[in-house]
Amino acid sequence: MNIQTKKKVNKAFLYAVQIFVAVVFVIPLVWMIVSSLKPEVDIFKDMNSLATLMLNNPTLENYKEMFARSEIVNSMLNSTFYIAMILIIGIPVNALAGYSLAKLNFPGKKIVLGLIIALYIVPFETVLLPLYLVSNGLGITNSYLALILPFVGNCFNIFLFRQFFMSMPKDLEEAASIDGCGPLKTFVRIVIPNSKPVLATATVLTVTTHWSDFMWPLISVTSKEYKTVQLAIQGFFTDPPVRYGPIMAALVFTTIPIIILFLLLQKYYVEGITSSGIKG
Repeated sequence: MNIQTKKKVNKAFLYAVQIFVAVVFVIPLVWMIVSSLKPEVDIFKDMNSLATLMLNNPTLENYKEMFARSEIVNSMLNSTFYIAMILIIGIPVNALAGYSLAKLNFPGKKIVLGLIIALYIVPFETVLLPLYLVSNGLGITNSYLALILPFVGNCFNIFLFRQFFMSMPKDLEEAASIDGCGPLKTFVRIVIPNSKPVLATATVLTVTTHWSDFMWPLISVTSKEYKTVQLAIQGFFTDPPVRYGPIMAALVFTTIPIIILFLLLQKYYVEGITSSGIKG
């Protein structure tokens, strides 16, 4: 087998593995969508074969029941609002912190970076109770502040920004410095406009994390006024009757915004993950 043939075989094998992995991840999503359009009695039929992915008697009754039983739209608006506030406040804060760690020299810089990495490693469950006690002590529980303030600073996003800024060419900053720009002016006028990939990456990761967050909203807000997407979905499991058709419909309906966001930012997201992951 010559070198060219060997390369083609390796490439074909790699594509086959990638297709297989893609199918493994896509099948549950397809099953969820198909199940949301099936009558309740047909959802768990033929689970041992691909026939379960077939749609024979499509119906929208599950979606009608979903809207009738739950204020899913209001919950989605609540989640959209508080996540948007986290992005609006948090992205500049995390980007500035990452830029400082990447480009500025100050005493204790390595210690601060080590602490950020260490805090990221700590599981959220270990700080859940202390975080609730602090929030309750500040009197911000059962409000949007409880959902927003604890997550403005994000250790992973800070590290992500730091890695990306480390890879930026120094020529841009030197040119800005010659033109009389200080660090902050350089950051705003030069660095940020050239940071679309990492901004998109941080946005996608932040949105997906908090859109699917269940535990913190469950203990920090109790009023229906602040109910989030995951709490609304949980209601289908706790409020009788428990029917899987509306559950599947709710899962599909609340997944659509995340899919749209990813498709819109996919190009920048992949570029940001790649550049932030291999540089630094």
